[in-house]
Amino acid sequence: MDFNYLAELLFPHVTDTPADVEARYPARTLPEGAKVTRFAPSPTGFVHFGGLFPSTVGERLAHQSGGVFYLRIEDTDAKREVEGAAEGLIKTLAKYGINFDEGAILDENGNIADKGAYGPYKQSQRGPIYHVFAKQLVREGKAYPCFTTEEELDELQAVNKKEEIKNTDWQAEAEKKRAEMLARREFTIEEVEEHLEAGHPFVVRILASGDPEKKTKFTDLVKGTLEIPENDEDFVLLKSDGIPTYHFAHAVDDHLMGTTHVIRGEEWLPSLAKHIQLFSFLGFKLPKYMHIAQIMKLDEAGNKKKLSKRDMGANMDDYTRMGYCPEAVCEYIMTLLNSNYEEWHMQNADKPYTDFPFNIKKMSVSGCLFDFGKLNDVSKNIISRMSATEVTEKVTAWALEFDRELGEALASDREFAEKIFAIGRGGKKPRKDLATWADAKPYMGFFYDQFFTVEDQYPESFDKADIIATLEKFIATYDYADDMNTWFDKVKAIADSLGFASDMKAYKADPTAFKGNVADISMFIRVAVTGKQNAPDLYTVMQIIGKEKTVERINRMITSLS
Repeated sequence: MDFNYLAELLFPHVTDTPADVEARYPARTLPEGAKVTRFAPSPTGFVHFGGLFPSTVGERLAHQSGGVFYLRIEDTDAKREVEGAAEGLIKTLAKYGINFDEGAILDENGNIADKGAYGPYKQSQRGPIYHVFAKQLVREGKAYPCFTTEEELDELQAVNKKEEIKNTDWQAEAEKKRAEMLARREFTIEEVEEHLEAGHPFVVRILASGDPEKKTKFTDLVKGTLEIPENDEDFVLLKSDGIPTYHFAHAVDDHLMGTTHVIRGEEWLPSLAKHIQLFSFLGFKLPKYMHIAQIMKLDEAGNKKKLSKRDMGANMDDYTRMGYCPEAVCEYIMTLLNSNYEEWHMQNADKPYTDFPFNIKKMSVSGCLFDFGKLNDVSKNIISRMSATEVTEKVTAWALEFDRELGEALASDREFAEKIFAIGRGGKKPRKDLATWADAKPYMGFFYDQFFTVEDQYPESFDKADIIATLEKFIATYDYADDMNTWFDKVKAIADSLGFASDMKAYKADPTAFKGNVADISMFIRVAVTGKQNAPDLYTVMQIIGKEKTVERINRMITSLS
């Protein structure tokens, strides 16, 4: 077989050589030890939570080492591509701290553009590059064409794939496919010329040289030492429309763009043998691979399952709608990625997660369990450290989009809103009431008349007459100008006058000697003013809403109880 002639028959318009292409993509000049990583998603829909995992790892590894982190859009499957998905992906990732040094970016008009010297960064624009290397593989006898006649295409389209799969004897089918593959290798130049003259489409397949009975040792940076069976499948490199498969494009692009580390999900492990052989055939240095464990969640029965795209929390847009701040999601991801992150954070509470020395060796091999409870704890800690001004701005912006009435109420008087969010903020033990911006309304909505409602009822164990008497006595002595100590002394005096203990030590020593204690008296007032048994500091609440509204709400409660 004259492979040079075969290559010219298949790719008559390809005049560049691999050396010509390599010259346009010179080796990067970077500090020793610098890593070049990439995030290479397909624009087929929303950004999955699982996509934030490899992109976070890639960003950390590159930027911690003084390297380069780039974005490559793998849009070779036009049928699955969703319009606007690539643009949405870039915006979403930026929101969660995933910023690229080069690659596909959004220009000032919001369109995809290239930044960097190793583009194009959309695979759909790199077609001629793949053809150069495909032609070279054919020329070297490492790849060959597979033609499909019109009759075969019609036959394929007529097959009911679901029925075919359901009724398949897998072992027999595998042997059949193996025999077909081997038969496809046998052809003559004359047959190729006839197919081309007839206009029959063809794919280009690799000529696999592996022995599946043999295994080679491979070191994965997460999984450790693995034994990989050699590849014996003549997988497709170029589809009949000239578009490369993932395997082929991945190898060519990662080489030309100087990728040193490939971070991807462990579901790609079965393809590793193909990639090892392909890099070898192309004469490229194999990058280091990291196969990240899948993200799991507990189902209703308490069993672990893969976090699917239909699960709440899978779509990164869910977090925006639910009101999670991006900082919390980013920090939560770090707790999943590195087992020692939380210990580090306890010792460096004031430092951003980006200061954490990310370590590949601390990554989970078995899988990470997604847990909203843990995310909420992380988020509460982060929000508790924010200033009242920052919280006010963020809650208002979120509410204007997702709870218009609340957003307008907050925006109408920013100073008033800021006073509310300042309650219990600062100090060594700040309040941790908010896990999401959506928690704001249930927490502080009672400050606004349009949201105020009595949510909690008084416990039936207390006499209604004592509750009414408490409220009436409070109004009679209430002075807005009182400081906190004077205010509380008056509350304690009401407790004593009604047979409730003002001294908690005395109450604990003999609870039966009292109707209750001063905390109960405060609760009677708190429910009248806030509608809740549990609310922020009552004195501060009254100082913010003012005397008129305080007295009005207490009188309204007295009337409802009478």
